[in-house]
Amino acid sequence: MAVTSASDDRPLPVLDFTALHSSDPHEKDALINQIREACRKSGFFQLVGHGVEESMQDAIIQAAKDFFALSLEEKLELDMRKITHHRGYEPMHTQVHEQKAGPDNKESLYLGDDMALDDPQALAEPQNYGPNLYPKALGRKFEDVCMSYHATMIRYWLGQEIMRALALALELDKGWFDDYTSKATGRLRLVHYPQTPNASGTERGTGAHRDFGTITLLMKDSIGGLQVMDDVTGRWAEVPPVRGAYVVNIGNLMMRWTNHTFNSALHRVLNYSGKDRYSIPFFFDGDSSVLIDCIPGCEEGGKREPPIFARDFLQMQVSKSYSKREAGGRNGNRPGT
Repeated sequence: MAVTSASDDRPLPVLDFTALHSSDPHEKDALINQIREACRKSGFFQLVGHGVEESMQDAIIQAAKDFFALSLEEKLELDMRKITHHRGYEPMHTQVHEQKAGPDNKESLYLGDDMALDDPQALAEPQNYGPNLYPKALGRKFEDVCMSYHATMIRYWLGQEIMRALALALELDKGWFDDYTSKATGRLRLVHYPQTPNASGTERGTGAHRDFGTITLLMKDSIGGLQVMDDVTGRWAEVPPVRGAYVVNIGNLMMRWTNHTFNSALHRVLNYSGKDRYSIPFFFDGDSSVLIDCIPGCEEGGKREPPIFARDFLQMQVSKSYSKREAGGRNGNRPGT
């Protein structure tokens, strides 16, 4: 059942995911109702009881710390600006979300489904798929930790189970999204935010943005800084860190698929803590060949947008992002929290 609900002090509900498989139908219904309310309002909620061991979460946070502790020379050996398939190292100050705030004060490493350049999926979508780039200095252990975490998010359990909960929240059959997620894909991003100076109050760890895809599963350290905008009031609400929890948020693809029944909200990161901040967003998407059309039951008020294939929608989102950030240097491939 829910362990807290939204309030001024804790703007996002913190939900216990074990209720999804509870033998008590009232517990399960309460969870689904709160997921529905959260997705309609802010598109964000925090999730505990998800089954991912804290030891695995600690391991991927440590992997991030180990990577970003490497010398700049070592990290630039993986510079993603040298390749075309959205893998590798993104240096500090290369992504721009808010022009008035300047480049984001962060660096990151993108990893994903690890495949050869001649793999059929990589040939079909060369901008999205290909081999991962790993730092030689950290050896095989780093690779194993990252890929074990990636598999847990995408193949073993969590991503699909959240999508099944969203199906129930939309009053669909639990398996409505299973065809979409049976060929699920996802990108793992390790992100490091040094302390952001606040000389003018405009600097950002990550500027305000909406995520592109289906859902994002964010695991972060104990340092705060993530903020979500209330679309009604325009006010920013802090997301307090909860040990072991995932921040789950709706992306633009899911918002479009639900005919804006579910919301993809603006969010940003401001790290004025005086400490380094690390976060691990996982961008969970499904079969890119699926046609995204208004989900049954979401037609109220008429369809806002025409059908579009998932791959075309995501590429359109990337293209828009590139054009908006052109003035700030290299354009980011994915948003990140």
